[in-house]
Amino acid sequence: MKIFIYILILLSVGVIAYNFTILNFDDMLAKESSIALIGILAAAIVIVLLGILLTSKAIDKKHRNSN
Repeated sequence: MKIFIYILILLSVGVIAYNFTILNFDDMLAKESSIALIGILAAAIVIVLLGILLTSKAIDKKHRNSN
């Protein structure tokens, strides 16, 4: 499960990098740029949620080992 989470984080970073190349910094509110911004935001949220999942799994493992 841990490896799968790291793969998903890596894919999310790849999506952020790809969407960053699509951005038009001169007109950020253009259709393509707004879609790219939404993609970057969604991938960043995925990374945060997977980080929380990894942290909760580590806490759960420590809690089970202490009992």
